[in-house]
This record gives sequence, C-alpha cells and structure tokens, in this order.
Amino acid sequence: MAKHDMKIRVLIADDHALVAQGLFSLVAQAEMEVTALVKDGREAVHRAMEDRPDVVLMDIEMPSLNGNEATRIIRERSPQTQVIILSAYSDPVHVCGALQAGAAGYLAKKSAAKELVDAIRTVHEGGYHLSGQLTEGLMYHVIHKIASEAPLVLLSSREQQVLQLHAEGRSVIDIAEELSLSPNAVETDRASMLQKLGIGDLASLIRFVIRRPTSPQE
Repeated sequence: MAKHDMKIRVLIADDHALVAQGLFSLVAQAEMEVTALVKDGREAVHRAMEDRPDVVLMDIEMPSLNGNEATRIIRERSPQTQVIILSAYSDPVHVCGALQAGAAGYLAKKSAAKELVDAIRTVHEGGYHLSGQLTEGLMYHVIHKIASEAPLVLLSSREQQVLQLHAEGRSVIDIAEELSLSPNAVETDRASMLQKLGIGDLASLIRFVIRRPTSPQE
C-alpha cells in the first residue's frame, strides 16, 4: 500500500488533559489513528519505541523529560518517527532548539487547531512545517546566523541584499522595487545565491543552519 494511502499513526504527548483531548479530537476527525496519549517526556519516549508511530505531537514543556530532549531520543532511536513540537513560545531560539533536537515541525499552540492536520501530513511526507507567524522571525534569525559564517562571503553585496529581503518575507516584486531592479534580475540573483549556498528552499535553509558547527564565540 502506498504511504499516502495508509492511515497516519500519531502519538500525543501533553500533560494538559484538555489540550491533549483537543489534539485527539483534531487527529481523529482527520481519520488518523492516535496510538496513545501520554503525560510526560519519558513516557513519550517509551511509547514511541513501543508503538513506532509515524508522528509524535510533543509539548515542549513536559514533566520528567522536556520536549526537546524527548524528541532527540526518539529521533535517534526511531528515525522514521517524525516529531512536531507544540509550544506557547514563538521566538527563533526556541524554534531553532526544537529543529536542532530533530523536530520536523513547530506549531504555536494558538494556531495548532487550524494548522495541525496539514502539519502532520507534511512531516509524514518528509517535509518541514512551521507555524506561519514563526517563519519570518526564524528566517531573519537564520540569515543573521549565516551572515556570521564564511559562506556569505561567496555572495555579492546585491545578493546579500536580496537574501536579507527574502528572509524578511518580501516578494520578488517588492524586492525589485526596493532595489530598483527588474523582477527577472531579482530571480536571477536569488537563484545564484541559493546555488552558491547550496540551498533550495526553507527546509534546506534550516538543515544548512542546524548542521553548521557552532563557533567558539557563540
């Protein structure tokens, strides 16, 4: 049976009963299977190893073992299991920490209801999913991290400008107007810089950053 035809199996880890039940309802309504509801990080790891779910919905703040550490262990022991972190925090530091732990998704709890099902399907198919409002802040953080490292010297000053504006969520037309260029010139610069950095899309950009070694100054 093809992967997309199979019922997605989901483990829910959240110590707040009302939140867990709400997640259960959303997953069940999408005709996915909930393998278990657990209340702490260690139990999440145990049940993930036992049930081998396709996706784990993981609260970032969990008793016994926090969400990031539980994610790291699950991803090391069961690489086929994808993890989506659920959090009230929306700053780039928390998002990057979750991605470094191995999460493939990060949802702000306030937007989970409308994004959850799409997020599960996306990570199950091997992609990344970030809550919409997190993307611009993360991209800005990522670009400034790249800016402190050697690969950026490969880019021309104009390509760096295009990269910065792209990170801020600006469209090609907006960037063209900002830099007094044609849209085609912006597309050419963007293609060139992505090729130089070996980056094709947001997921690739995230992978690039989290695989970079941390400098002694950081």
